Amino acid sequence: MEKIWLKSYPPGVPETIDLAAAPSLAAVFEAACARYAAQDAYLSMGATLSFRQLDQRSREFAGWLQSIGLKKGDRVALMMPNLLQYPVALFGTLRAGCVVVNCNPLYTPRELEYQLQDSGAKAIVIVENFAHTLEQVVARTAVRHVIVTPMGEMLGVLKGTLVNFVVRRIKKLVPPWRIPGAINLYQALVAGQAHGFSAPPLDHDDLAFLQYTGGTTGVAKGAMLSHGNVCANLIQAHAWIKQAIRPGQEVVLTALPLYHIFALTANCLTFLMAGARNLLIANPRDIPNLVKEWRKHPVSVVTGVNTLFNALLNNQEFARLDFSTLRVTLGGGMAVQKAVAERWQQTTGNTLHQAYGLTETAPAATINPLDLREFNGSIGLPIAATEVSIRGDDGAELAVGETGEICIRGPQVMRGYWQRPEETAQVMMPDGFLRTGDVGYLDARGFVFLVDRKKDMILVSGFNVYPNEVEDVVMEHPGVLEVAAVGVPDERSGEAVKLFVVRRDPELTEQALIEHCRGLLTAYKVPKRVEFRAVLPKTNVGKVLRRALKQGDA
Repeated sequence: MEKIWLKSYPPGVPETIDLAAAPSLAAVFEAACARYAAQDAYLSMGATLSFRQLDQRSREFAGWLQSIGLKKGDRVALMMPNLLQYPVALFGTLRAGCVVVNCNPLYTPRELEYQLQDSGAKAIVIVENFAHTLEQVVARTAVRHVIVTPMGEMLGVLKGTLVNFVVRRIKKLVPPWRIPGAINLYQALVAGQAHGFSAPPLDHDDLAFLQYTGGTTGVAKGAMLSHGNVCANLIQAHAWIKQAIRPGQEVVLTALPLYHIFALTANCLTFLMAGARNLLIANPRDIPNLVKEWRKHPVSVVTGVNTLFNALLNNQEFARLDFSTLRVTLGGGMAVQKAVAERWQQTTGNTLHQAYGLTETAPAATINPLDLREFNGSIGLPIAATEVSIRGDDGAELAVGETGEICIRGPQVMRGYWQRPEETAQVMMPDGFLRTGDVGYLDARGFVFLVDRKKDMILVSGFNVYPNEVEDVVMEHPGVLEVAAVGVPDERSGEAVKLFVVRRDPELTEQALIEHCRGLLTAYKVPKRVEFRAVLPKTNVGKVLRRALKQGDA
């Protein structure tokens, strides 16, 4: 396979990487803390945490883990939104040689119980708001050590007390939970400081994360990401962005949750290497507050998904922000719609660069050159030491321009799914390529174009219809705020395209929208039905849940 994308690489981006530059995530972290010790690492609700403070607090947390008998390879669950407590627990866990198991704070008791049981986590750090969920299931898991941290625990005495009072009053958290033996984070740090910390030997083969994902098929599975997998992705991503950023000077808006692989690797880890300040947003759905935080700080880098960018663009105050410091906008997690990307550039003067990856690739696999002047619709070029192959259903490689399944090979590809060899075998090909479950193609310059998820494809009279294409066309209508396209049963054509639409213009009609599509789509792609909704169901990261709409669960 010829690596045709190399000729399109930006200046300074290497073909391969030297993994020796990052022996482990703990080593990367400690080097950044030493280099940028006096600078702020995280900002949250008006409070800051410097690199020096983060180094000390994470060391204390690692000491606490060792004090309770946890050893290298033991799993530690983290269940928090974007708070200062998260990086302290994250880096403390990694420094102790334990494995991070990220949990969505919005999990139901059933979902949390499954993930804790499957991972075998022995300890958990959970924000107080959601401790009642843990209370219902903890006795049926291997968890024996619980830290319940109030929202404001690291905001200082006055602000922390106020935040805790307000949150507890709104959430009716008195009494919030009853978990025998649970302590708060402060108590753990004090205990860890008294015990001391002894750094275990770590290398690329050691496991760093069990990052749970629906994967390409089936139920949630823990993608095994080693220190080597994630270190490789940090080096790859840093090599790609280093020409566009200034070490120690960037302010990164982190609205996507850090427990999600996109923000975890991009914001939390890659920009750690660059000494950036992470502006943490605890609730990304609160767009007015997000805009207020942006106004207070000179944001220079923002990462997000299409729905976040769209929501910001539809906030009147956002357009009034000063974008003179904004240098890099990265979109991923789902397809970025052309209409949203164009509006972003018109509003901010900054190009929205699309990237692509999966939990199984730690996650970055392709990124667009950051010197592009406009949105090009592609998901970028394969990053250093990464190969992309477009395969047919039989596993054979397809020619340039042909559409098939995107397959990826590189040092960032996971070790497999935790305790699921059969599931691993379904996605890992004999030659080391990972089946992504995404459909796309390569152009002659090596740019990768995402068409859609295999499982979301709609079959109309034997013709493939990809929801992304239909949604892009619908979003060009000025009366549309959000849209999702799904396939529904049809007696004549097998399946037909149905739209779920959130209106910007309350006068928009079904017929007007269908006529709009008729002018831009081949007949079999034109939606047959339109259902207007007040909102569309989304994941915690902001991906629209097409499956829930199709099954009538939302």
